[in-house]
Amino acid sequence: MPWDETYYPRSMRNLAPEVRVKAIEIANALLEEGYDEGKAIRIAIAKAKEWTERREF
Repeated sequence: MPWDETYYPRSMRNLAPEVRVKAIEIANALLEEGYDEGKAIRIAIAKAKEWTERREF
């Protein structure tokens, strides 16, 4: 089941809202590519944080 802004993994609960939205987007894409949930969540959080840091410059 894809995640959205009201239903997402517990590990994304403490992320800033814009980081969480991006992490959800990335995680859903990874799930569609066949990644298992745990790996998709970890990758998505890391990539969303990187994305946010790049946007700040």
